Amino acid sequence: PAAVLPRANVDTDQIIPARFMSRSRSEGYGDQCFHDLRFSDNGTPRMEWPLGDSPHGPTVLIADENFGCGSSREAAVYALIDYGVEVVIAPSFADIFRSNAGKNGLLTISLPRDCVREIMDLLRRTPETTITIDLPRQRVQAGAMEIGFDVDGRLKYRLERGLDELSATLEFESAIADFETGHFGSYSWTKPSGAAPGQHET
Repeated sequence: PAAVLPRANVDTDQIIPARFMSRSRSEGYGDQCFHDLRFSDNGTPRMEWPLGDSPHGPTVLIADENFGCGSSREAAVYALIDYGVEVVIAPSFADIFRSNAGKNGLLTISLPRDCVREIMDLLRRTPETTITIDLPRQRVQAGAMEIGFDVDGRLKYRLERGLDELSATLEFESAIADFETGHFGSYSWTKPSGAAPGQHET
């Protein structure tokens, strides 16, 4: 499912309030995602919250400009992912949020403002509309509308294969070991003390 968050400048403290960041990653952050926007001070759901009262968020979130602004808070990305969000579409994102999102497998798609508004209007009229993300073709389909989007090639590679940065690097482990063997053979003084041939830290 897809849903609309018609609010510009959603910062990382709105996505995950700082007071919830002491919990461990293994506990999950989904129940705290957008907490102060979803709930009143006494813990009751806010009727005006546009994503409803389900404990699980939309797979595709359509947001407004400058999404993820504010402090660099990787927990904001954790919260969205744990809430169920896999893709955020917006006219623009804070650079550091976009970087953190990519490192954790959350796809952020920038589309022209008019296109985002059109998708928002479509979902308001027909909330059951399916938003399809075709990553290989780099296309977003919403109803009769189809729009292309840009994505970093390395991020696309990882997302298509379900890899994080470390596992993507380890695909080249054999080549890395071969390089190190040759490098340390030629420049032995650079070899870390106690390292075996081809051994490298991970």
